[in-house]
Amino acid sequence: MSNGSAADTPRPDFAPSASLEALRFRAVMLRRVRQFFDERGFLEVETPLLSADVVIDLHLDPLPVVLSSARCQAGKVRTMWLQTSPEFAMKRLLAAGFPSIYQITHAFRGGERGRLHNPEFTLVEWYAVGQGRDGGIRLLSQLAETLLKKGPAERLAYRHAFQLGVGVDPFQASCEELAAAARQHGVVIPAGQDLQDRDGWLDLLLVDCIEPHLGRGQPTILCDYPPSQAALARIRPDSPPVAERFELYVEGIELANGYHELLEAEELRRRNEAVNRQRALAGKMTLPSESRLLAAMESGLPPCTGVALGFDRLVMLAFGASELAEVLPFPLEIA
Repeated sequence: MSNGSAADTPRPDFAPSASLEALRFRAVMLRRVRQFFDERGFLEVETPLLSADVVIDLHLDPLPVVLSSARCQAGKVRTMWLQTSPEFAMKRLLAAGFPSIYQITHAFRGGERGRLHNPEFTLVEWYAVGQGRDGGIRLLSQLAETLLKKGPAERLAYRHAFQLGVGVDPFQASCEELAAAARQHGVVIPAGQDLQDRDGWLDLLLVDCIEPHLGRGQPTILCDYPPSQAALARIRPDSPPVAERFELYVEGIELANGYHELLEAEELRRRNEAVNRQRALAGKMTLPSESRLLAAMESGLPPCTGVALGFDRLVMLAFGASELAEVLPFPLEIA
């Protein structure tokens, strides 16, 4: 008879990386998410994972899928995209007159694998019609409190976080001052980092010096980003202007990204073109800049906030796991 414990027994190649206990807990969390939104009158929806349209973001790389068959004429193939987020389709529903909606879905992002990343992952995404930035922050805080039992989230302005964490004003500091702050705080600077890449320096400082301290003890919602990092958020004409974007952090880990949503189609076109130029300079493929979302916005997208939350990370933290593989049945390596 072996004296070894069950933990010493090698896992069969076909077996899940998560335990039965972890997957039962995951199922409980799914029910709690649905209960939270159902009690608040949100409609659960499903939208396609595969679409001709795709979110255009410098840091998100969608996975292309080439559709073809023996019946297709020579050269008649079509490239579509596994979605990095259901955002475009959900906003099309809002423009068609739907009320506040939510979705629990798989999403896909290329080049992402690690303790906190898997190329295929689960998102909870929702859009609250008629809600502004403050309402969006409150709802996100309530969801985090319901699911994590860590109390309400504190609110921290992006500008204040930088002033506290690295001693610079992210809206006013020059690129040279940001680079100096990075060196002073021991940030590992990637080879080829462009001295004039302002957002690059801000991201390095945020990831290395600020994020690890956010959400310790209680959740933190970081808000009011520089306009250059607005993505699909509105710009509020403060002095200086800020993007009405907010992110949830728990124990130094980003869990959710939210916007008081941009409504103007022409502004989205401008941002898409600018991001595609950035992607080309970074050696990445450019993405389709025209979409049915633009047509939907031209017809009228209602005022709303939207949030995408990484469900796998949420479960990992709530369960007390140290990596996503502990709460996913089949991560990339054994999928």
